Amino acid sequence: MADTSALRADHRDVINDDEGRLIDRSLHDHTQRLKRTLHCVRDGVWCLVGNGLSNQTFVQGPEGIIAIDTGESVEEMTAALGELRTVTDAPIVAVIYTHFHYVSGTAAVLDAEPVTAIWGHALIEDNLRRSATDIAPAYGRGLVEQFAIALPEHGPDSTPNVGLGLAYRMPQHAPFTPGHVAADHTFDDARTITVAGLTVDVTPAPSDANDSVTLWFPELRTAVHNLMWPALFNVFAIRGEEYRDPRVLLRGLDHLHSLGADHLIATHGPPLSGAGDIDRRLERYRDSIQFIWDQTVRWTNRGASSSDLAHRISLPAVYDDDWLTQQHYGVVEHHVRQVRSGLFGFFDGDPANLFPLERGDLATRTIAAMGGLDEARTRCDDTDDLRWALHLASLLADHPEATDADRQRLAHHLRVVASRTPSANIRSWSLTAALAIEGSIDMSRHRTHRLGRRQVEGWDLATSVAVLKVLVVPERLTGIDLRLAVDTGAERAGLHFRNHIACPISGDHAEAVVRCSRSVWNALLTASTDLEAALANGDLHLDGDIDTARRALGALDHSAFERADQ
Repeated sequence: MADTSALRADHRDVINDDEGRLIDRSLHDHTQRLKRTLHCVRDGVWCLVGNGLSNQTFVQGPEGIIAIDTGESVEEMTAALGELRTVTDAPIVAVIYTHFHYVSGTAAVLDAEPVTAIWGHALIEDNLRRSATDIAPAYGRGLVEQFAIALPEHGPDSTPNVGLGLAYRMPQHAPFTPGHVAADHTFDDARTITVAGLTVDVTPAPSDANDSVTLWFPELRTAVHNLMWPALFNVFAIRGEEYRDPRVLLRGLDHLHSLGADHLIATHGPPLSGAGDIDRRLERYRDSIQFIWDQTVRWTNRGASSSDLAHRISLPAVYDDDWLTQQHYGVVEHHVRQVRSGLFGFFDGDPANLFPLERGDLATRTIAAMGGLDEARTRCDDTDDLRWALHLASLLADHPEATDADRQRLAHHLRVVASRTPSANIRSWSLTAALAIEGSIDMSRHRTHRLGRRQVEGWDLATSVAVLKVLVVPERLTGIDLRLAVDTGAERAGLHFRNHIACPISGDHAEAVVRCSRSVWNALLTASTDLEAALANGDLHLDGDIDTARRALGALDHSAFERADQ
C-alpha cells in the first residue's frame, strides 16, 4: 500500500520530473486529473477544468445558458467563453456564483453575452470587502505562499499543480484584469428559483466560505457544489482562514448525498457521473470529515494536546484508494489541530504553551541547553528524522547569532519537506519560504498594508477611513484624544483617536477635519502623495485642532501620514 502520510519518512516516493523538480509521485500524477478539459457532463451541461484554480460550468436551459462562476479575471473567463463556443452558440443569459472566491471574470460575460440576471449569496460583497481591508496583508501573503504565486513558472522550483487546479492564476491570463460585477438577484436561504427557464434549488452549504451554495437542477439530475473537491476537504488552510466547522460541512455533504444526483460538478476538479459511483464515493468523502471530527474530539476529551493529535490521528486505509480523499491539498494532521483550536482556542493544555517564550529567546535558551550552536548544528545535520531536523534548523535560524549558513540549513530542510509531501499547499509554502530565505524572492512587501487604486476606488469613504485603525502604532498615540473627520464634500467619515486605538465614527462633532476631494484621499491611501505635500499644494486642508490631528495621523504606520519627527 502506498504511503499516504502528510510527510514521507524518506525519498522512496520522490521522483525527478521533466522540469527537474524533486516531487512526491502522487502529487505529480494528480496534475493529469486537473488538465485543461471541457467536459461534456450530459446534454447541455459543460464544465471547463484546468483553466485556472476553479472550474467554469455552463448549463443550458430553454431560454439560454447559465454561466456558473467566472474565475479570477476577465482574461480567464474570456478563455472559458472561447472553449464554450467550440460546442455551442447558444447565448449566455444568466450568471450564478457558488461563493465569493471565483467571481472576478463576470465583466467578460457581460461584454459578450445578453445576460439579464446575476445571482449570488447576499454575503458575497461583504466577504470580498473583508479580505481586502483589515486583513489584506496577511490574506494576500497567504495566497502567495499557498498557491505558489512567487514561484517560477518553469524549473525545479515550479509547481505542477496547486491541489485544486493547475494554478491560482494561469500565466496566459495575465494581466489578470479584475471584472467582478455584483449580483443583482441575491439569496441567503434555501429557495427555488427559475433561471434561463430552468428550475434551480438553491441550498446554503457553507464549506470554505460562509456564502457557499449547492445548486440542484432537478430536470437535469445535476448538482453544482463547493463541497467535495478533488482532494480531502481543507478544514485548515495554511494561508490562514476563518474556522471551517466540519459539522456544518457534514450537513452540506449529507444534503448533497440526499439528492441522488446522476452528475456532480464541483467548483474544482473533474465532474463525476453515475448515481451508484457518486453514492459510494460521496459517502466515503463525508465519512472522512466525520472521522476527523470524531477522533479529534475523542482524543481531546482524553487530554491530548494539539501536537499529540497530529501524531495520533490519521485516516484509515479505507480512504487510501480514492483520489478524492488524498492529501493533495491540506493534510489531516493540520486539520485535527484546527478542529481542536476551533472548539477550544489556542491553549491546548500543554504547560509550555501557557506562557511561551518569544521565538528568539526560545532559540537562544534551547540551543544553550543543548551545548551551544555547534552542537545544535551537528545534531541537525546528522539526524535522519526530518521533523526533528526542521525543528532544529528553525531554532538555529531564529538564534540572535545565526549565520547565513544556518539560514541556508533551514532552506535546505524546507526543500526536503517540499519534495516529500503529497500536499500542494505545503510544497508551495515550503518552497516560497526557502526562496525567501535564500534571497531569490522578496516577501517583505506582503508584510505591509499596501492599498491599490482600484481597491480603494471601490470602497465607500467609511470603509477607506476605517481600515486605518489596524495601522495604529500605539505608543505614538500617548496622550491623544481626538475626533477626526474626513470630509470629501459628498461623504464624511471619521476616527476617534483615544486609548491607543482609532475607533471608526461617523465624523460628526469632530475636533479636527481633513477636507479634500475623494481622489486626493485615495491618493493618500495608495501613497501616491503624502499629507505634507497635499497640505503644501492646497489639495488638502486641515481645520480645527491641526497640531493634534497631525500627531494622530502620524501615529499610523503608513508612509503618506508619517511625520519626520516620529
